[in-house]
Amino acid sequence: MDEYLEALAEEMAEALSGLGVQIAKVRTGRATPKLLESVIVTVASYGASMPINELATIKAPDARLLVVTPWDKSTISDVERGIVQAGLGLNPSNDGKVIRVPVPSLSSERRAELVRQVKALGEEFKVRLRHIRREYNDTFKAGEKDGDVTEDVLRRMLGIVQDVTNDHIAKIDGVVAKKEKELLEV
Repeated sequence: MDEYLEALAEEMAEALSGLGVQIAKVRTGRATPKLLESVIVTVASYGASMPINELATIKAPDARLLVVTPWDKSTISDVERGIVQAGLGLNPSNDGKVIRVPVPSLSSERRAELVRQVKALGEEFKVRLRHIRREYNDTFKAGEKDGDVTEDVLRRMLGIVQDVTNDHIAKIDGVVAKKEKELLEV
């Protein structure tokens, strides 16, 4: 039973870290290199599509600017085009060596839209946790039907599964609230 509980905690922790990755991609009006992590660049000279972080370094020298430095200067126009086509609402410019990406401040409507998006992400990950909970509850109930688990042990295991689920849901709420506060900062 302990192996099941360890696997349960591990699966829920993976879901929580997945939420962290998704939420980090939501733009807050503050420049961060993670903002461009999802950008895929089609490089004509290589004949392939690649993530931007495999083609360049991304730095945030201040709160409103990202500086992208391609390792191969011949790919600078491809990287710039990839940033524009990513649909992030950013307008990069290059000087032949580096690409400067100013990060404009968010309008109040855009902030509200991003808050809704973050809450939807949080709810999506809560659903994942509930699905994991259901799988483990079903496993324990099947163990009781087979006679491998007593009724008392089943009740205790279901309680533990619920406690672990509640704990991770509270963590999701915390992550969402933190990002919401970050988004609403002016």
